[in-house]
Amino acid sequence: MNTSTLPAVPARLSTARLLIWGGFALVLIVAPLLFTSNLSITMLAQMGIAIIACLSYNILLGQGGMLSFGHAVYTGLGSFVVIHVLNAVAAGRWHIPVSLLPLVGGLAGLFFAILLGYVTTKKSGTTFAMITLGIGELVFAMSLMIPEFFGGEAGVSGDRVVGEPVMGITYGPARQLYYLIAIYTFVCVLLMYAFTQTPLGRMLNAVRDNPERVEFIGYSSQNVRYLAFIIAGFFAGISGGLAALHFELVTAEVVGANRSGAYLLFTFLGGATVFFGPIIGAVLMVIAFVLLSELTKAWLLYLGLIFVFMVMYAPGGIASLIMMNVQVAARGKFGRIAPSLALMLFAGVVTLAGAGALIEMIYNLQLGSMSDEVHFFGMTLHAKDMAHWLISGILFVAGALALEWARRRYAREWSVVQTEIEEENKRAQEAAA
Repeated sequence: MNTSTLPAVPARLSTARLLIWGGFALVLIVAPLLFTSNLSITMLAQMGIAIIACLSYNILLGQGGMLSFGHAVYTGLGSFVVIHVLNAVAAGRWHIPVSLLPLVGGLAGLFFAILLGYVTTKKSGTTFAMITLGIGELVFAMSLMIPEFFGGEAGVSGDRVVGEPVMGITYGPARQLYYLIAIYTFVCVLLMYAFTQTPLGRMLNAVRDNPERVEFIGYSSQNVRYLAFIIAGFFAGISGGLAALHFELVTAEVVGANRSGAYLLFTFLGGATVFFGPIIGAVLMVIAFVLLSELTKAWLLYLGLIFVFMVMYAPGGIASLIMMNVQVAARGKFGRIAPSLALMLFAGVVTLAGAGALIEMIYNLQLGSMSDEVHFFGMTLHAKDMAHWLISGILFVAGALALEWARRRYAREWSVVQTEIEEENKRAQEAAA
């Protein structure tokens, strides 16, 4: 066997990884320079926080196959601990730099994951999911029963501008806090990716796929799940600590079922089977909560419809769709499926436009608005005008039919291309042998 070319493969892989991580760091650095408004910087900061939270959740869901309905317990408790420590620092009782407070949140998440995770990971599958749901509801109920720690309905507030400035950094301006969040985001993402490459990370995948075989070769699947749960709790606590610094207010909502559901929903939409999928999901989560919720009162309905659509047609999430086409493009065959893909995307936009117009007009009538005017993507619709209902309905039906036709055409073409790629791989293996 000729070994002279073996070192070249790791070298190429290392170069590609350096480019990816360098590009990720560059995006984090440049983003607030391109989007300079206060709203943009606030959204970028929230995206960094959400990225850590969703990736930590994906350690459970995507890598370990553990469907958790209570991940907000660890991000939320991390937030509460950090806001109390921040107030202690402001009162002069403790002396901890503000830049290290997210690590305090991480340690809090780690502690609660150790405390609650042993019982939680005793079981897997549906039983695990129900236990996490029960613990989440228990902690949320406690948030209203112990106002000394949780602050009652008003929550606990603080001020992140404490202590003497270091090199002029006070973390008062939103841009300064953003770069602190960006540093934590980059390091946490890097560490969580490194975890996927460790023996424990690989064993976690094995527990997800075949726990009986893991037990057969001498490993405890419960111990593997427990260790992964602890690691996920640590990073979740860091996310919660950053959120406490960002909002300077922590309420019972941060440990509620809605927050846990959001982590599940957007991690799934982004793609739990691909490492960068939760990053996409986190970005979408902030856009939905900050922008979409301001644009329409029906934003939760849109999220529900999108979730159902993704479950039906793309259960791997957005990231899996990207990877499918990237693999085809790497073989130089993307041009064959590109027309069908473009047609499918266009039909999807038409379907969404028709459905959105119908939904907005229905909401206008049901909510009893003073005017029947509905502003939708720069257009003015009239909820009491039958012509607008007819046009919207035609767009929706025609778009849905075209989308289904384009989807089937795309599926056939992609299947043919995939078969060709598999045959090429098989011939290459035979030639190498």
